[in-house]
Amino acid sequence: MDGPSRIGLVGLAVMGQNLALNIAEKGFPISVYNRSANKVEETVERAKLEGNLPVKGYYHPKEFVLSIQKPRCIIILVKAGSPVDQTIETLSQYLEKGDCIIDGGNEWYENTERRAAAAKTKGLLYLGMGVSGGEEGARNGPSLMPGGTLEAYKYIEDIVKKIAAQVSDGPCVTYVGQGGAGNFVKMVHNGIEYGDMELIAEAYDVLKSVGGLTNQELQETFAEWNKGELESFLIEITADIFLVKDDKDDGELVDKVLDKTGMKGTGKWTVQQAAELSIAAPTIATSLDMRYLSGLKEERVEAAKVFKEAGITDILTVKNINKKELIDNVRKALYASKICSYAQGMNLIRAKSIEKGWNLDLGELARIWKGGCIIRAKFLDRIKQAYHRNPKLSSLLIDPEFATEMVERQGAWRKVVTLAIEVGVSTPGMSASLAYFDTYRRGRLPANLVQAQRDYFGAHTYERTDIPGSFHTEWFKIAKKQINSSEGSVRASM
Repeated sequence: MDGPSRIGLVGLAVMGQNLALNIAEKGFPISVYNRSANKVEETVERAKLEGNLPVKGYYHPKEFVLSIQKPRCIIILVKAGSPVDQTIETLSQYLEKGDCIIDGGNEWYENTERRAAAAKTKGLLYLGMGVSGGEEGARNGPSLMPGGTLEAYKYIEDIVKKIAAQVSDGPCVTYVGQGGAGNFVKMVHNGIEYGDMELIAEAYDVLKSVGGLTNQELQETFAEWNKGELESFLIEITADIFLVKDDKDDGELVDKVLDKTGMKGTGKWTVQQAAELSIAAPTIATSLDMRYLSGLKEERVEAAKVFKEAGITDILTVKNINKKELIDNVRKALYASKICSYAQGMNLIRAKSIEKGWNLDLGELARIWKGGCIIRAKFLDRIKQAYHRNPKLSSLLIDPEFATEMVERQGAWRKVVTLAIEVGVSTPGMSASLAYFDTYRRGRLPANLVQAQRDYFGAHTYERTDIPGSFHTEWFKIAKKQINSSEGSVRASM
């Protein structure tokens, strides 16, 4: 490969290697660098084996930087946090004004904005680009969410449009917005992913623990669901999981996997941001809580023993369960709950966009999630259409099409949650989603009592339904006076 490379990439773990090979395969010569020489060698060797792809490996940052055509564009795919700062510091020694750094990791958006500001003082451009799709997506076409200056995006637009997943209405990439918008959107994407995975796990639990479905029946059920409204990457891989046999013992591997779920922090960030922006996101928050509870494996095992001795069996048995009806009800409950999870995520993105002045296009974000990414799903096209019909849509729940579907599925949804409660199977994600739906659709809530309590003990005031303005009432004095008056009346009548 003669001449300078079109782009460079630092960080050659599997994601970095796969993205580099994807770029090279699409016809863009690429230079790669990693602190560990063996990763560089491994990547170059893979490039040869996968079609003599135009990949050059470098073992020193200076040689690496100088091998890239000007203005230079370098993607960083290293662990979020201080490793990113250290990598930028190393590269900056050799970069020139007008060069561009692209961080492709799962980074906190404010770190991206801080680094962009620092890069600007050196005359460098900076992008924070969310990359979704895992190892397979990085190699064959991810969903990309770049944020920063439009000028920086134009540097790599031709590349990202070629390497992104391709769907019927274009590549799964768009210029998201200014500052840390790309990283923020990717963070919320991951939060929605948390909710999605929790809801699927609850559907699995109800079908297995209440319905008694075998792994074979579960595989067939999820495979069938993937042909309809629930068609998505996560439903597809769930069906696959039930097929895999245990190579160390009898049965399927899924039953031997320890029930402790790991996490890397983006779900927690999403919930924290929802709280800071006063956006209700109970489905996503519940999914995070369930990951925390899953980590208490030893405590849960002991708790099960304690409650069994106290007289509570693990799960109550349901006799004469109609499997076909249960499967259909769970499908409807899962779909309705998923809409709630996506609605919460979109509301959070919109709130942040307003706060930061990013002017994010929710319909376009739904479009670039249709392919490549972990939450890709058939109904994202309809989410895109909902926001195109009404860019100011306050919630997906009130889009006419989605509202009709929620109403049609609420009966089955309630049956599933009620059944789960009766037998002692926890469905916190579905329950939180249903509560969210029921709360959002009511014109009046019992919040009037909560606000009255706040005014009672803290003089926080309240508004009235019939008269404008703020009011405060001496609830204690008035209540005591009325109590005393009532007691006096009682004594007088005796």
